Amino acid sequence: MDLPVYFVSDIHLMLTESEKSRRRQDHFFRFLAKVNETGCTLFIVGDLFDFYFEYSHTIPKMYFDLYFQIQKLRDANIEVHYILGNHDYWVQNFMTEKLMTKVYFHDADFEIAGKKFHLTHGDGILSWDRGYRVLKAIIRNRVFISLYRCLHSTIGYTFAQWISNRGYRNGHSDEYNKRVQTELASYAESYIKQDTDYVISGHYHQRVEKEILDGKLLILGDWIHAPSYGYFDGSQLSLIPFDHDE
Repeated sequence: MDLPVYFVSDIHLMLTESEKSRRRQDHFFRFLAKVNETGCTLFIVGDLFDFYFEYSHTIPKMYFDLYFQIQKLRDANIEVHYILGNHDYWVQNFMTEKLMTKVYFHDADFEIAGKKFHLTHGDGILSWDRGYRVLKAIIRNRVFISLYRCLHSTIGYTFAQWISNRGYRNGHSDEYNKRVQTELASYAESYIKQDTDYVISGHYHQRVEKEILDGKLLILGDWIHAPSYGYFDGSQLSLIPFDHDE
């Protein structure tokens, strides 16, 4: 993999047009332009889309501009790796064979410039997420996915749009966020004790960089509230805010 390496998650591009969504998309595209200028490797650690469901012959047209931006990176010989999240797990061969360098349906481990990375979108790993883990097993089941694909795409996307619009966007309390950070620190420590250098997670919409033993945990934040990205130059991993005027 070419250095530097960028890590980003939870962009949540929307199925519907709105001024807020357009601004978020334009902001993210400025980040992709920065990636393109440096010639490097990009990891998208889940929830690039607020909803993505790929039919055998149909993909969401609202994301056309994003497809174009990713293809520009690929044309520039930049690898784009995509770890699927809880909003965009349901890909098929357009994403896996045409657009991305590689798509990962589960957590992934890498060695880059002599450093060991563990990447996870992060959904379902908290001890109290038992109900979600049951739901996750159902909605990622092949039978469920096949049945959903029996719906006409217009119906499928309209239903997803309704679910998306009901989503919670205002964040959590400080107490809840601290509980999450404590649990993720323990999760990261279990990997770092096994010679992993860096653990990187998305999903929790927090921007956290934490030293743990001889390693580090990054929670990547999101592009709804406080955009940021992970940056590895071959020796150090950092979490960097991406300002609107950058």
